[in-house]
Amino acid sequence: MVSSIPFDARQLFIDGAWHDAADGGTLPLTNPSDGSELANIARGTSADVDAAVAAAREAFEHGLWGRFSATERGRVLSAIGRAVVEQADELARLEALDVGKPLKQGRADALALARYLEFYGGAADKVHGQTLPFQNGFTALTWREPHGVTGHIVPWNYPMQIVGRSVGAALAMGNACVLKPAEEACLTVLAFARIAQTAGLPPGALNVVPGLGDEAGAALSAHRGIDHISFTGSVATGVLVQTAAARNTVPVTLELGGKSPQVVFDDADLDTALPYLVNAGIQNAGQTCSAASRILVQRGVYEQVTRRMAQRYRSLRVGPALSDPDVGPVISRRQHGIVSHYLVVARDSGLPIAAQAELADDAPAGGFYVRPTLVADVPESHGLAQEEIFGPVQVLIPFDSEEDAVRIANGTDYGLVAGVWTRDGARQLRMARALRCGQVFINNYGAGGGVELPFGGVKRSGHGREKGFEALYGFSTLKTVAIQHG
Repeated sequence: MVSSIPFDARQLFIDGAWHDAADGGTLPLTNPSDGSELANIARGTSADVDAAVAAAREAFEHGLWGRFSATERGRVLSAIGRAVVEQADELARLEALDVGKPLKQGRADALALARYLEFYGGAADKVHGQTLPFQNGFTALTWREPHGVTGHIVPWNYPMQIVGRSVGAALAMGNACVLKPAEEACLTVLAFARIAQTAGLPPGALNVVPGLGDEAGAALSAHRGIDHISFTGSVATGVLVQTAAARNTVPVTLELGGKSPQVVFDDADLDTALPYLVNAGIQNAGQTCSAASRILVQRGVYEQVTRRMAQRYRSLRVGPALSDPDVGPVISRRQHGIVSHYLVVARDSGLPIAAQAELADDAPAGGFYVRPTLVADVPESHGLAQEEIFGPVQVLIPFDSEEDAVRIANGTDYGLVAGVWTRDGARQLRMARALRCGQVFINNYGAGGGVELPFGGVKRSGHGREKGFEALYGFSTLKTVAIQHG
């Protein structure tokens, strides 16, 4: 299987060149579809992070990248985006091998990466300052400047998309980036660095240091040469990243997951809603921070929604990623154990299993497969309704009134995304205002990825915003200038 990787994955990317890790260390990658060894990657250490940060600083302060105008930065990002589109099929294949993602989802992620680069390429020269009313004899104005060197810690579930929304925005603002991909899945990140290099990104603008989270990731979080950190991952690791950055008074953008509800009222258009209800829970085997893992259904349609969702679950095909099934494996043996534990808890609690998908005949015995599972009648306080499972498990919770729905929807530690299904326009607006989360989708869910739509959470889902122009503001600092001229 190693020969199917079209480059040497054992190297890291610093200052426009490919190197072995400073101490020569490597880590194995596992193919989640069959449990076999897929490749080896570099095991970057603090020495490699030091080198990457130094290269980024040089590129920002003295290199070609630091001298680029906003227009020139935009042209480079747009060129990288076009190259990503040209290689979308190969990127999809790598993502399928590495993450276990079905090919169609991997290709969608590659095209989303390209779309981020197109968006930020076009936006790079459109971040404007202001002229401020002030005292007579003064002209006061503001402009936005890059932070300098930004650190990016990217998880394994959507490496391409999250690189696009964080690194793309940071580069558009003129920052130089040090990127630490997840040790479980980083092949498409390494491929992206090669694409960016070929498309004309100057040396040092992007540096990639694979490695373990408690080695390379910890070194990057605590590095005194970093001016801003973007992290997507678990709450526990996010707390460690923010604590390390706080010692250097470095700002942090955190996206830490969720327990996102979809709220279905009696008057909902169920024919439209049902595909969204299921797909938003099983996409990427449920390993999605914004996964719709809680389905809150008003009692008048609860039995109908349960029955129709169960029918969809039973029709799902679960199998190896390269066969392009509806659902692939979860990322690792460890994640398989976590999700399986929740299913044991459901059964031990006496919760009814409304439906489970079946494994395809071609699913290898060594793969990390979890049968997508729909659990009915889950109490709102139960662990399955409160904790982020990060697997293809959805729970159904009945409710009576609008007030009841709001209370249940807001009744977790998370606040990332919510969906609302109702034809009542006034209720749509009331719910949008009442729900404590960063995004609310009315009669849809996810809005096709929404590159333009600011994304982030409240409570334990994190803080700061990615996507859209808000990401550009986050990857810049505002400077005020007051000129006295009489």
